[in-house]
Amino acid sequence: MVMDWYDMIAKRNGGYKNNAISTTIGISGEQVFEEQLISMLSNRNAVLDAGCGHGEFTLKMAKHTKSIIGFDNSNELIQIAINLLLESKISNVSFIYATTKTKLPFEDSQFDLIYDRRGPTSIIDHSRILRSGGVIYGIHMDVDKVFQKLKHNGYVDIEINDYNSAVTYYPNEDEFAKFLTCIPGNPDYTLPENSDKLKQKVNENIIDNKIGIREEKYIWKAVKP
Repeated sequence: MVMDWYDMIAKRNGGYKNNAISTTIGISGEQVFEEQLISMLSNRNAVLDAGCGHGEFTLKMAKHTKSIIGFDNSNELIQIAINLLLESKISNVSFIYATTKTKLPFEDSQFDLIYDRRGPTSIIDHSRILRSGGVIYGIHMDVDKVFQKLKHNGYVDIEINDYNSAVTYYPNEDEFAKFLTCIPGNPDYTLPENSDKLKQKVNENIIDNKIGIREEKYIWKAVKP
């Protein structure tokens, strides 16, 4: 099950993150997303982090706004987030377990900004929790699915920008294996029995004679009418 995979990553890596050493060259969509999000947070009263993972990014954004709620559908990740929150003593953040597969435990029009940093695109289907004039904002890879969901749910002023010029390089096969292993649903490429699969992946991802992955991310934003 996918949920078991996220729980496993949480236990092994201390959150939804990879521990691979890497260097990114070029304009990264992830950095642009963060900078743009910070600029949007300052005038928001209630913000939702959809698919907050282990909460590290949520806590980082907390100083830029009045209130953030983060949810995730991995109990292990949420427990890590709660522990980080307690250690931080930040007072304007809360974390809860929730899933977009059911009705989310939030009031109608509760939020004026929802952001989705590689979280579930199905958050778009829960437009009732976003106030009229509120903004939904995210970064993902499957832009066609996102666009169709936004249109289907009646969002307007849809903006989508692609970021595909940055390259992340890995110094060796071991670090690349760590990265691959933290992609949802992937096998553990660090194990000896997957060495042949790792070799194949390495051969498929050589850029300028180095092991590299070209970024293919899309930043999207829309408004609820």
